[in-house]
Amino acid sequence: MSIDVTVKIGGEAGQGIQTVGTLLARTCRRAGLYVMAVNDFESRIRGGHNFFQARIRDQVVRAADDRVHLLVGLDAATDDLHHDQLVPGGLAVMDDASKPSGDKILPVPFTALAREAGGKILANTVAAGACLALLGAPLELFQDVLSEQFKEKPGVIQDNQKAAALGYHAVEKTEFPHAFAWKETAPKGMLLSGDQAIALGAAAADCRFSAFYPMSPSTGIHLHLTALADRLPLVVEQAEDEIAAINMALGASFAGAPSMTATSGGGFALMVEGVSLAAMTETPIVIGVIQRPGPATGLPTRTEQADLEFILHAGHGEFGRAIFAPGTVEECFHLTRQAFDLAERYQGPVFILSDQFLSDSYRAVEPFDLDHGPEVEPWAGGGDIARPYERYALTDSGVSPRLLPGLSEHLIVADSDEHTPDGHLTEDLQVRRAMVEKRLKKAEGLKREVIPPVWFGPENPELLLICWGTTQGSAREAAAKLTAEGRKTSVLHFAQVWPLVPEQFVGRLEEAGRVVGVESNAAGQLARLIRRETGFFIKDMILRFDGLPITPEYILGRLPG
Repeated sequence: MSIDVTVKIGGEAGQGIQTVGTLLARTCRRAGLYVMAVNDFESRIRGGHNFFQARIRDQVVRAADDRVHLLVGLDAATDDLHHDQLVPGGLAVMDDASKPSGDKILPVPFTALAREAGGKILANTVAAGACLALLGAPLELFQDVLSEQFKEKPGVIQDNQKAAALGYHAVEKTEFPHAFAWKETAPKGMLLSGDQAIALGAAAADCRFSAFYPMSPSTGIHLHLTALADRLPLVVEQAEDEIAAINMALGASFAGAPSMTATSGGGFALMVEGVSLAAMTETPIVIGVIQRPGPATGLPTRTEQADLEFILHAGHGEFGRAIFAPGTVEECFHLTRQAFDLAERYQGPVFILSDQFLSDSYRAVEPFDLDHGPEVEPWAGGGDIARPYERYALTDSGVSPRLLPGLSEHLIVADSDEHTPDGHLTEDLQVRRAMVEKRLKKAEGLKREVIPPVWFGPENPELLLICWGTTQGSAREAAAKLTAEGRKTSVLHFAQVWPLVPEQFVGRLEEAGRVVGVESNAAGQLARLIRRETGFFIKDMILRFDGLPITPEYILGRLPG
């Protein structure tokens, strides 16, 4: 039988829930298993309720699962909140200090065993050891992972290995029907989050400067870029606010360094004037917007897809932009490289629109192919350009020759007011008209390079699920289950949500028996955009906006009859 087991580990902030989950995910990867690990936490330093959920399979994992096979609780609230998610044969393993009672509960002295190993702080490692024992994992495998995790701290390794062994032996004789055989196979790829993959994509695109102000869930991008900065020609700057961050990135880009910034909705609200500045000065910039629920501060550590219309219309005036919406860790990497390429070639803003679910989730992915992505060309040479140099020369494509200040004999004039082709500000209304048309020509070029939506499933389906961004995996899994049950179902996934090219997908919509939109927002924003651009009305919608990600079970439970 195939392996498909979900483990959920819950507790309070400060109890090391993420540590337990990460150790579990790394052990699975080391054993050649596929894993998707989802981190769910409240926006507080102590208290509240957090959980880390890992879905473990012997084949690629595309989505999280609402059904829980093994529930591990470091506090009493874990069982209260999640017990009803246990499948038949499922088990809740709880710290006996919380005096758990009820069916399908196995009390284990996490706290007492942790003190025996060296301190109460080790309760999370005790829990991880017990969890892996119930799943059938060899203790030696977990010990190796602990050695690697704490290799810089020998004393910490010993304490954690002792705690793991105590937790493991406390339950190793307990029969758990969802345990499986752990085979000795090669590790499966790299364990990466969406934020890490965006950072790696930026590095692969030769990003030279990144400025940011910390705002969850985007901060991980910059933390990972910072970790790379010692080995790459890359500067990462923490600015005093988001306004400074985007303007720093624009300044670095103006000087010739491929640059990016990243934030979430509230931070991007402060960056909007900078987006128009990038358009008017025709300065390349990549902007990551990692969505979380709003308005205002909203739910800072939860997920949503409610900023599409905001990003689409942000910035005063009319100008072109491209918006990518990665649906997988792999797409985070490849679309970020693509974003840098388009930003440099079309000299303007390009967006990566992701969300907290993908940002903070971990998946085992194969190493990325670095040889077949776009080669980012940050600026043109100036040897053959006639004098006087016109930074904003009128061209058939709308893209003007771009030189860098100080690297040629040409005078470079740039202006944030409306300007003449040579860069000087103007009130000439005929020039104004010509410059608007020039900038919009770049939008036409961006449209010719749009990545078509991807089709998954049979042709002419009875049911077609339309999704964008991180709902891809759940939609694909739900469609596969429906097709296996005899309801012919396909998925159309948009990894680029602007520009839209109706010729790429409208025929698919018209051929499907029924079309259902799947989005993590309350308004069906992509469906509204499709109707605006094509006239096709997606009547049926599956929407989620409570801060949790859409899962296959969520889709299956809400399909229209």
